[in-house]
Amino acid sequence: MTDAAIRILDLAKTYAGGKQALKGVSFDVPRGQIFGLLGPNGAGKSTLINILSGMVNKTSGTAEIWGFDIGRDHRNAKASIGIVPQEIVFDPFFTPFETLEIQAGLYGVPKEKRRSMELLRAVHLDDKANAYARSLSGGMKRRLLVAKAMVHSPPVLVLDEPTAGVDVELRQQLWAYVRELNRGGVTVVLTTHYLEEAEELCDRIAIINHGQLITNQPTRELVNMAREKAVEVTVDRDLKAPPASPLFDRIELKSERTVVITYCKDKLNAGGVLAALQAEGLGIVDVSTREADLEDVFLNLTRSANG
Repeated sequence: MTDAAIRILDLAKTYAGGKQALKGVSFDVPRGQIFGLLGPNGAGKSTLINILSGMVNKTSGTAEIWGFDIGRDHRNAKASIGIVPQEIVFDPFFTPFETLEIQAGLYGVPKEKRRSMELLRAVHLDDKANAYARSLSGGMKRRLLVAKAMVHSPPVLVLDEPTAGVDVELRQQLWAYVRELNRGGVTVVLTTHYLEEAEELCDRIAIINHGQLITNQPTRELVNMAREKAVEVTVDRDLKAPPASPLFDRIELKSERTVVITYCKDKLNAGGVLAALQAEGLGIVDVSTREADLEDVFLNLTRSANG
C-alpha cells in the first residue's frame, strides 16, 4: 500500500483541437494532509480533478487514488474519492435527505449503513432535511454538496473552489467541518482562489500554471520564499521627494509625510530602514510593516512561469 493518498505521474491531457490542459504533471498528495492545489484560471486544475473523478479521460500518464489506478481499477479508485465540484449540481426537486439517500444508493451503501442525517447535522442542514433543495440558499447548497461527497465515506475528499460565493460565517462553518474530517483521517485536496484560505488551512501547496507544476512545497516554506517586505513610515516633516538609499528596493511617497519602503529581508531589516531614514535627518513618528504572504509568492512564481 502506497503512503500517498493520490499519486500523479506524467499526467497529460490534450483536448480535441490541440489545447494542452496538462503537460506531464507529477506529484503526490501525502495521506492525512490538507493539500492545496492552486493556479490561475485556465491553469489545468479543474482538468486534473475531472480526470481523478472519471469525468475526463487522460491522454497519457498515470494517476492512483488510495493505491488504485484510475484506469486499471477505476471502481475502487472512484470509491476512494469524494468530489465537491465548483458547479452546484443536484436535482432541485429532491430534499437534502433524499439527495444523500440516492447518492448513497448509487455507491452501493446498504440502507443500514447510510449516514444521511448524521451528515446533514455535520453540515448544519438537519433542520432542512425535508425541504426542497431548490429552496436552499447558495451557502446551504454548497454544504449539501460536501455532505453528498461523503456519503460513501471516502478516504480522500476533493474540494474544487468550495467557498466561492459563500459568506464569511458559512465559510468558517465549512472549514470547521473540513478540519474535523481531516482530524478523523480524511485526506483533503483543496483548490481555492482565496490565498489566505490556503495559507491558513493547507499543510502543503502545489501550484500549477499553463498545465505545468511550478512548485510543490510545505506551506510554511512557500511563504518563507517571499523575500520582499514593506514598511510604511511617517516622518516628522513634509517631504518634497522620497529619500533615496541604495539599501531600498523601492520607495514611494504615499503622502507628504508618509513613505512606503520595500526592501529585501535577506539584506536588511526594519531597524536598518529606520536608521537610513534617521541618517537623512528625519524623525520617525509612526511605523507599520507588512509581511510578505502566500499571495506575493503566488504572483512571483506565476509571473516567472509566464516569463
